[in-house]
Amino acid sequence: GLLQMQLILHYDETYREVKYSNIQLEDIDHKVLMGINITPVAALLYTPILIRFFGTKWAMFLAVGIYALFVSSNYWERYYTLVPSAVAIGVVIVPLWASMGNYITRMAQKYYEYINYKEEQEKDKKKQQTSQDACNTYIIIFQTVFYSCFHLSFVCAQMPMVFFLNNYLYQHNHTLFAVKHCGEGTGWCASPMAVPQVLVLCGAAYEPMEEIDMRSIGWGNIFQLPFKHMRDYRLRHLFPLFIYSGFEVLFVCTGFSLNYGVCALGLEKLAYLLMAYGFSCSSVALSTRRLRRHIPLLAGAFIHAGLLVTLFCWAPQPRHLAQAPLLYIIAVLWGMGSALNKTGISS
Repeated sequence: GLLQMQLILHYDETYREVKYSNIQLEDIDHKVLMGINITPVAALLYTPILIRFFGTKWAMFLAVGIYALFVSSNYWERYYTLVPSAVAIGVVIVPLWASMGNYITRMAQKYYEYINYKEEQEKDKKKQQTSQDACNTYIIIFQTVFYSCFHLSFVCAQMPMVFFLNNYLYQHNHTLFAVKHCGEGTGWCASPMAVPQVLVLCGAAYEPMEEIDMRSIGWGNIFQLPFKHMRDYRLRHLFPLFIYSGFEVLFVCTGFSLNYGVCALGLEKLAYLLMAYGFSCSSVALSTRRLRRHIPLLAGAFIHAGLLVTLFCWAPQPRHLAQAPLLYIIAVLWGMGSALNKTGISS
């Protein structure tokens, strides 16, 4: 969202080059993306230790605070503010998602225990097995509800452009007057508010005695946990999907939105394309909760594969607004694939 704002505010390439060359950031987008995407490679080594030391809730609080710091650094655009804050985000991305996944799973378990307290007291083995399966169902429901809310952030992030910036943009006939080929040929103040929300709305994930039991695990064992988990062949098979799930969102927000959507329809339609993607993600995520866990993964893969073949074979014409319905359909279908992909991986 922030990179999109940078693009919109400085879409005049001449002004952009002059401004960022003065602060030694001639290629700001790539340097910030490198900081955000390369740093998490080392996170496997320190994430368990960080969550063990701070706890699940406070690890989330720290990570959201660093996200707010990155947003704030865009008010004072300097090399020593943008690049270090982008690297800091890369450092906390993995701890944020690890603690978030742990927190959602734990809340689902506690909710199940709350509504089935009497059933948990029975010792019958068959009923214990049934209760375990029921708990897994609640975990899937909690994950899909979370992703439904999370994907609405793509919609909310477009509000400044829809209600404010679009009024100051030139129309597509002006901004795309020299464009010949497309496709293969080619919220600022809200973030700090999220920090206190974590403290106020999120209770402790574990009881005090449970935290003590967790801290009794030796540092060496905590350090080895990620590698021990990888002994499970199912996780090894999912590993390429973990990587793909990050790149496919980056592609739809940059490659598809710019090289196809903006190139064909103009910059003023960028927000609406991403909103269609966000609404599609949010609505599909909830509908997958009754499916078997492997079905969303396979369905998302087939949808994205078909769309990638389509995008390789078809390139839109610049300034041709009749193509808009097809581009919106592709954005919606890609959102469906993203929702299936992410909820399937989480489940």
